[in-house]
Amino acid sequence: MPGPAMPEYKGAPLDAERGPGLGCFWLQVVLLVVTLVVTPLSVVMAAPSWLSAALLILSLVLLFFVGQTMIFLLRLVAADRRTRRRPLSPHAQPTVGQLEDEGPTSDSDQDNS
Repeated sequence: MPGPAMPEYKGAPLDAERGPGLGCFWLQVVLLVVTLVVTPLSVVMAAPSWLSAALLILSLVLLFFVGQTMIFLLRLVAADRRTRRRPLSPHAQPTVGQLEDEGPTSDSDQDNS
């Protein structure tokens, strides 16, 4: 019996070379953390209101880009793991997927169905 069918997505398959990488993601995260710390400090230190507003808008924009980059990178990882891999240890027990592929092995499984 074949495994469950993978869902069809609209658009072309993901290409890792066309999207942002981990370096871009970590730069965005660092900038987001800095703006999240500096924005309330600008209010406490009585900075001009236009500066506090600009920092708030910048943190919201960075939050959007960090989220989109995270979704892209997670989809790349999920696309890479669509095939089952064997455990690295030679003494590892078979995985649940391998047991399902083999089918029922005991007589009690056949009697219950």
